[in-house]
Amino acid sequence: MRTRGLVAALLAATVCLAGCAQSVDPIERLGKKAAERVGTHRPAAEPAYRRWGLDQPLAPAPSPASRRVPRGAGPGLPPVVDRVPTRDRVVFLTYDDGAERDPRFVDLVRELRLPVTMFLTDSVVGPGYGHFARLRSVGANLENHTLDHPALRGLPYAGQRAEICGQQRKLHARFGVHPHVFRPPYGTYDRTTLRAAADCGITAVALWRVSLSGDGTLAYTHGAHHLRPGDIIAVDPDETSGPTLRARTLRLLGRIQSTGLTVASLDDYL
Repeated sequence: MRTRGLVAALLAATVCLAGCAQSVDPIERLGKKAAERVGTHRPAAEPAYRRWGLDQPLAPAPSPASRRVPRGAGPGLPPVVDRVPTRDRVVFLTYDDGAERDPRFVDLVRELRLPVTMFLTDSVVGPGYGHFARLRSVGANLENHTLDHPALRGLPYAGQRAEICGQQRKLHARFGVHPHVFRPPYGTYDRTTLRAAADCGITAVALWRVSLSGDGTLAYTHGAHHLRPGDIIAVDPDETSGPTLRARTLRLLGRIQSTGLTVASLDDYL
């Protein structure tokens, strides 16, 4: 009996050794794979600015702690500005109407963290408010550009107030915002416009010193024909032909960077 037990034990040990040798192999293989991964680095993701074709990242805008509030156009009237009085080396990108709704422009604003201001006209935006909700969610400011885009100068107070206050209500209903910056269509206004704007809660009227046309040309309303700190740039809509909105914006960003400037939020300065 003792001999049989000894033989059985030896057989069990032999089977165990064989089994144990096989069971270690997967663990060893895992260990080898882990060792092979040590020191192996995945290639870093391409920076956003390179993906968009820029030579360098967009410099962050400084804090506007020393900003100077523009003087009002008269007692109780908002200031009218086409250039912000600041020494900060910043310019401001603004877009009118809301006619162009390129979804890739939303990606551009998000990935470059680009501060932009959209002046919206209700009759132009139409069913495209969802696009601007996405833009707002990635940091764009939404401001007032009237309900129907009329030339306001010379219109009676009631008509001008209806256009401005009506769009204030639309933007609040759509986005929950209370716009405080207004751009009159075509840049035309009169004292009645300013009074109506003030009565609708507007604290600043923003025109532009620089405009970017659909073909990428920069035009200057007055002063030096080059970009200067504080310039408000109006990017004109191009609904039919020419480069896309994002292509024109990227070309403009390259010019801004080449002059040692960067982009800031107009909302932070007005």
